[in-house]
Amino acid sequence: MPILTQKTISKKISIDGIGIHTGLKVHLDILPAHPNSGIIFKRVDIKKNNIIIPTYNNVVDATLCTTISNEYEVKVSTIEHLMGALYGMNIDNAIIELNSQEVPIMDGSAKKFVELIIQAGVQVSEVPIKIIKVEQPLEIKDGYKSISIKKSNVSLDIDFEIKYQNQFINSQRNKISVFEDDLTNIYNSRTFCLYEDIEKLKKMGLGKGGSLDNALVVKGNSLINEEGLRNKKEFVNHKILDCMGDLYLSGFKMIGSLKCSQGGHYLTNNLLRKLFSDRKNYSLIEIKGKNLPHSLANKDQLRSIA
Repeated sequence: MPILTQKTISKKISIDGIGIHTGLKVHLDILPAHPNSGIIFKRVDIKKNNIIIPTYNNVVDATLCTTISNEYEVKVSTIEHLMGALYGMNIDNAIIELNSQEVPIMDGSAKKFVELIIQAGVQVSEVPIKIIKVEQPLEIKDGYKSISIKKSNVSLDIDFEIKYQNQFINSQRNKISVFEDDLTNIYNSRTFCLYEDIEKLKKMGLGKGGSLDNALVVKGNSLINEEGLRNKKEFVNHKILDCMGDLYLSGFKMIGSLKCSQGGHYLTNNLLRKLFSDRKNYSLIEIKGKNLPHSLANKDQLRSIA
């Protein structure tokens, strides 16, 4: 399948689930969309002013999930796992309709979203994709947390590490190439928390729909979930999934090399805001050819469009 032309799903996808933070039941439909539509969220439980575009500057909250809003304060939250699945599966255009504020958590990963996209099939257009190419190195530090991005020739590389005092999670690090690697372990990795943090979440009004069916819970030096881990680096791999979903709020595929230590939704969003604050930091290009060039410096295969 050519990866450099825009794609949507071939038929409607329907999902029923629960919001991990609201605890509310939600029905979600993913619908095919025309080229150059991008990803669009629509709150069908609200009759007007119900379109929300998932862009970095529409993020209004990044506390334990990514929440976007339109100018009328109509919101959609916990979009990162679905956005990560759409990004990794090369879905450029789709309309996402839901009848509640929060995207269903499913099993806490992107596994079900990916399976349903594969079942629905992908519709390929002749319209070329657009790509954000990082031109200048950028870094943000927030205490012991940090995130940076620099130029890359042909890929989006994510190098992520986490460090926990908990001995079961401990420190984990993984590096992937989003466009070249098998992302199965990334998609399948579930959200997680420490047992002692559950009460804190409840006091914040969050985690109302959380359970062992949709989150990994670590208590002391062991995992409460009887199923066990799906892969040895499931904790950091879930953070990479979150990062992919949050990066898709750039609106396009991205070419760059990202490195993050102990970051999350807030830090990734701030990196995008810094990236797009100065036109010198990036270029927006359109690929002419059918195959990925060995270097995006090959001017015969791309042209600047902004």
